[in-house]
Parts: sequence; structure tokens; C-alpha cells
Amino acid sequence: MMGFLFSLLLALTLLRESQGLTIAECGDSYRRPEKTDILVTCGTGTMELAIFVCPVMFSGYNESLLALNNRFQDPNCKGTLDTTATPPLLRFQFPINESSSCGSIFKITSASGTGIFQDFSNIQTINISGIIRSSDPSIGIVTYNEELVYLYSCTYPLEYLVNNTKIDVVGSSIAIKDNNGSFVSTLSLQLFKDVNYTSPLQIPPTGLNLKTNIYVEVKATNLTRKFNVLLDRCYASTSQFPSNSTYFDLFVTCSEDKRTTIIVNGDTQYARFSFPAFRFTEQQNLTVSTYYLHCITRLCDSSACKDFKCNKKRRRREVEATPPPALLSDPTTISSGPIITSTESAIVSSQVNEVTSISVGLGIAVGFLSLIALLMVGIACYLNKKLRQTPGLSKMLNN
Repeated sequence: MMGFLFSLLLALTLLRESQGLTIAECGDSYRRPEKTDILVTCGTGTMELAIFVCPVMFSGYNESLLALNNRFQDPNCKGTLDTTATPPLLRFQFPINESSSCGSIFKITSASGTGIFQDFSNIQTINISGIIRSSDPSIGIVTYNEELVYLYSCTYPLEYLVNNTKIDVVGSSIAIKDNNGSFVSTLSLQLFKDVNYTSPLQIPPTGLNLKTNIYVEVKATNLTRKFNVLLDRCYASTSQFPSNSTYFDLFVTCSEDKRTTIIVNGDTQYARFSFPAFRFTEQQNLTVSTYYLHCITRLCDSSACKDFKCNKKRRRREVEATPPPALLSDPTTISSGPIITSTESAIVSSQVNEVTSISVGLGIAVGFLSLIALLMVGIACYLNKKLRQTPGLSKMLNN
């Protein structure tokens, strides 16, 4: 009985220390813990956790007695009370970085690709997980406080298609929350007209001239420094949606078109390559050729990107034997405008050649007629001279 009263007194003391939060402010949320008492947000640079704090108080704890992965001595691993939320929350936040994530576990798994990634035998996913646990303040031989355990987890795929067109048991209250996150919102694809990547490429309505150099950059913005950008495959297709359309591979891992130049790939948070503008032969009867650029983009651990730059274990095929990509369903896509190339220069050249041929023909005809005229004048002069040299004939003609 004395032990129960002591624990109750201790709990009331902790309540008074809880930054002014009272039972009245908790309302209906002042209750036993439930397995849904944790919220997890899987951000692109940080993970955010939120715990309903009133059930924590009900169990005899306050916000100072919870910490990430038993890091009770590190203030960065403790939560911040948010009394403006309804119900009040205890918020935790840490960057997606092993060195400052308060002991969270980073685990990368690999599996064979499916769907649009079917040509790749090593598609990676990273899972970041950990535990928020309570520290029992009881100092007696026994305790009447149940242990609070909150398990969290975020899973991120590390392969994306970027388009250019466009956690309850008796004795312990356990809350579990698994969420899926995505880094695709940090990725963008942009076209430039110069090798320094300073001037964005503006495509006129009439299209680019054939063989114009196009400089491509796939870049991650506001992404944790843990990952670099590595392009596994980039290709062009006649449709904004790559399924069931003509396509052309610019490069697939170690195999690249001889006109494609890879400038940087897998070494930083952007990848760059260039290729000359071309047209699809099926569009040869059109004034302009329109197509879309797509890049299958891997986010690799910066310390391990070198293992994926030219992995011979991948199930690569020749460009002409690569099956058409399936319509992407699971990963999100980013779209922007089409690439338009012009065939006008060829038409103009043809017209110039035609005019040149006509000019040459006219020149020959005029020259031939001029020669005949000169011959006739010469013959007339010769005959006139002969007539003058023959007196009888000259006199006869004069009479």
C-alpha cells in the first residue's frame, strides 16, 4: 500500500514538472496508452516522431523520462513538448544520418527489380528504425509503472524513374508505427545548352536543330548527404508514358550509345550527361520530331556508389533487345516538357539544291544560245566579205 502511495505521489510530482501541462488540458486523452499513440513522418532529410503525451503522464512519466534508443544523457535525443497541439504531443526529430540519428538502425536490403526495373537484379531499399523507451523513476524494490515502448520505422526505396516531360502487451505498452517514405520529390531533371550547366535549354516551337548538344542534369535538392545520385538507365520515348511506345536507350549502366557522353555519375548529389539531338525515323514525315527523356535513378549510399557504377551482375541486354519499359505504378514520377527536334534544315537544303539545279540548267541554255548567235554573226560577216571581193557578183547584187 505504501509503495502504491509513493508511486502515486511521484506521478503527481512529475505532472507538476511537466512544463505546466495539467490533467484538465489532457481531457479525454488522459488515458491508458494505446498502440496508435505514435505518429511517424518519413521526411526527405529528417524523420519526425510525435507521441501523445497525456497517456505518458497517465502511466506515471513525463516528457523528460522518454528518449530515443536509451540515449537519456543526450538532450538531442529527447522530445520537445508541444502544448499547442490537440491533444498535446511530445515531438522527436533527427536527421537521416547515421552519425546523428540517436542510435537509429539503418538497414539496406536488395532484391531483384520488377516492372519498369525488371532489367536490374539489385534494387535497394533502406529501412530506418528504432525505439523510444521510458525510464522508470521508481526507486523502490518494485514498481507499479508499466514500461512504455514506442517502435518506429521508415522505409525508403532507392530507385526512381524521373521523367522529363513531367508499433500492446500486458506489462509494457508498445506502440508500433511503420511508414513508407519517398525521396522522389527531391529529384529533378533539367536540360541545359552549355557544358557548364549554367544556361537552361529553351526549346523553340520549331524544334532544335539536329545534332544540337543537349546537356542533362538529374539533381537531388534538400536530400540528406548520406546519398548520391546514380543513373542506371536513361532513354527517350515517343510517348510521355513510356509503355507501348518506340524508345531509344541513351545508356544502360555500362553500355552507352557512342554519341552519349557521361560527365559525372554516382559521385555527388547530381548526375550529368550529354547527347546530340536526334529524331525518330517514324516521325520523318512530320515537320518536327517530339520525344521524352526518362532516367531510372538510384540513390546510393555515398560510400558504396562505386559498387553500382558498372555492376557486371546486372541482367543487362543489348539496346535493341531490351524489353519496352512497363508503365510505372509504385514510384512517383516527375514530368516536364518534351524535346522537339526540327527537320527544317534538311528541307531548306533540299530547296536550295533544287534552285541550284535550275540555275545551272538555265546558265547552260543561255550559254548555248549565245554561242549560236555568235556563230551566226561570224558567218554573216564572212559572207559579206566574200561578196565584196567578187566584183561581178557585187555589181549584180547592187543592181
